[in-house]
Amino acid sequence: MVIQSACRILRALGAATAAAIALTAPAHAQDMTGAGATFPAPIYSSWGEDYAKVSGGRLNYQALGSGAGVTQIVNRTVDFGASDSPVAAEKLEKEKLLQFPAVIGAVVIVVNIPGVDGSKVRLTGELLGEIYVGRIRLWNDPKITAINPSLKLPQIPISPAYRADSSGTTSIFTKYVSSVSQIFKERTGAGNSVAWRTGLGAPGNAGVAAAVKNIKGGIGYVEFAYAAENGMQALMLANKDGNFVSPSVPAFLEAASHADWANAKNMAATMQNMPGATSWPIVSSTYILVPRDPKDPARTLRVLKFFDWSYRNGAATADRLHYIMLPPNVQDLARQQWTTLTAGGIPLWPPATN
Repeated sequence: MVIQSACRILRALGAATAAAIALTAPAHAQDMTGAGATFPAPIYSSWGEDYAKVSGGRLNYQALGSGAGVTQIVNRTVDFGASDSPVAAEKLEKEKLLQFPAVIGAVVIVVNIPGVDGSKVRLTGELLGEIYVGRIRLWNDPKITAINPSLKLPQIPISPAYRADSSGTTSIFTKYVSSVSQIFKERTGAGNSVAWRTGLGAPGNAGVAAAVKNIKGGIGYVEFAYAAENGMQALMLANKDGNFVSPSVPAFLEAASHADWANAKNMAATMQNMPGATSWPIVSSTYILVPRDPKDPARTLRVLKFFDWSYRNGAATADRLHYIMLPPNVQDLARQQWTTLTAGGIPLWPPATN
């Protein structure tokens, strides 16, 4: 009789009890899987290596592009997806996904112009648009030389490179160019994948960087860390205030300081083409996607613990790799989002303590 009563109690507890056990059980030496954006791949890999030393759990992150990352988390084949561009609210709701920012980075324009220091070259967003629709084809085009009077630009073809895969970096770049170039907006538009009018496609930030390095006259867009780590020349861009600025962490910080996090739905705050004398015009957060209905709550909890640890301990790595940490108040906003995740009616965050 006692045994039967005990069984009835256990059945009544049901899934909620099972979830509680799963959430409080130690996740020692268990791995996490993630896939998606190439934009933050260097910092996720470094954070993962550092986290493994203190937790025993390893991060297996595949930099396949933002489009692939969204697809994989929608299919629940990874523990988290990563996207450089925020996912539409309708899709987040339909696919039962929670989105939060991980770190801030910037897209820069790298060039390979023989005999010219590419870091001294000036361009505007309007000229970028004309280059990427094929209207401006030579580096000594009068429109380019007019804003570069101190440089002797060669009469060689401009060879644009772009992401061949579905890419959040492409989304960030094309949204910016579309916002300042009407012809680019009309002929190419913005998105993870667009109908490019000219140039050569290559996979990933690394692929675009390689294409530019290997082609004389090359130009392409990559995450700043790739340009810095590979010693590439990134040109100057005109910002919203009309100043030509070089890409740098202080310039990214100036742009990021204008983000309206408090009123951003799903934490998708814009940092593009912000005001400020020194603001770099192409700055963005990169995002993490986790399921609101996790099949294995313990795995989702490991993801949250990893990013919580990275928020608290990842600043030195971010500085070394030229990323920007989220401000502490924004990290706290992300943690507040995590408290909405439940399993069997039990909140995943904050984690239960033994």
